[in-house]
Amino acid sequence: MRPLFYRCHNTTSVEKGNSATMGGVLFSTGLVGNLLALGLLARSGLGSCPPRSPRPPPSVFYVLVFGLTITDLLGKCLVSPFVLFAYAQNRSLRGLVPGSDSSLCQAFAFFMSFFGLASTLQLLAMALECWLSLGHPFFHRRHLTPRRGAMVAPVVGAFCLAFCALPLVGFGKFVQYCPGTWCFFQMAHEERSLSVLGYSVLYASLMLLLVLAIVLCNLSAMRNLYAMHLRLRGLLRSGPRERAEPGAGEREATPLHLEELDHLLLLALMTVLFTMCSLPLIYRAYYGAFKAVPEQNGTTEEIEDLRALRFLSVISIVDPWIFIIFRTSVFRMFFRKIFIRPLMYRNWHSNSCQTNMESSL
Repeated sequence: MRPLFYRCHNTTSVEKGNSATMGGVLFSTGLVGNLLALGLLARSGLGSCPPRSPRPPPSVFYVLVFGLTITDLLGKCLVSPFVLFAYAQNRSLRGLVPGSDSSLCQAFAFFMSFFGLASTLQLLAMALECWLSLGHPFFHRRHLTPRRGAMVAPVVGAFCLAFCALPLVGFGKFVQYCPGTWCFFQMAHEERSLSVLGYSVLYASLMLLLVLAIVLCNLSAMRNLYAMHLRLRGLLRSGPRERAEPGAGEREATPLHLEELDHLLLLALMTVLFTMCSLPLIYRAYYGAFKAVPEQNGTTEEIEDLRALRFLSVISIVDPWIFIIFRTSVFRMFFRKIFIRPLMYRNWHSNSCQTNMESSL
């Protein structure tokens, strides 16, 4: 029996009224963005240095960013070309393979679920690194090294490989979505199959837990940054003996955490993107599993599922451009002018007022 709501499950041609233009634009944008992001990382983010000076080791954070960028690039290169080729041949993913073989659709759905989960796990690793660098700097300096950061991508890949292969062995099911150029795991079933819906809910629950963990890490890192700001104000309000030292508090506290603040901003922007693009899929998975939908609404529900899949695919397209825009000197200067200088001015103003009061006494 054909799966409920999936009218293009067995079709061999692309549904009429669809064009490859948007897919080509998105693929080109994602490809160029990821290549530019890799170029920026190779040039500056992974430890550029002046001539005739020893090259410092790359920071753990940028090693993780490099792994995330590679993951996004591989995802675009392994998924989008099949979509464009299907449009060019006017054949669905199942129709591109002779006979009734669905291996291409299975591989496409596996790659979609694999890279969606892998990117989120790597973002969580970045959030944990930022939280540890601000909240537990001694532990971070002692245990988190670039070499260990480079191990995150293989470990994440191994976990996602095992988890996303479950539908291939019977737990869950991959199906073809309209217009015939998308395949993903099934999020609704006419017989409420426990294995089919169970995998859908399990995948959505894992994504939801990862998003919540990322948000909590970012909030904790922001709290640590605010605590550092309060300590800086305390140093600047200290007595004349401490201020007599050559900028002890200002020199150490103010510039020391600018890099961590930059990392936190980049991470916050990526988190907003991942959250906005992941929540539609999470909602649709729970909706299909726990709410009975009339069969006459099948077309509408499939359109909503497809929209959620497209949101998920946007992550690897927009993600590198966030990094590229953030790395531009104009954006960084604007950010520091808006957020950093007011804090520094307020500290300086508070310190000068207290000094004038003490001198008048």
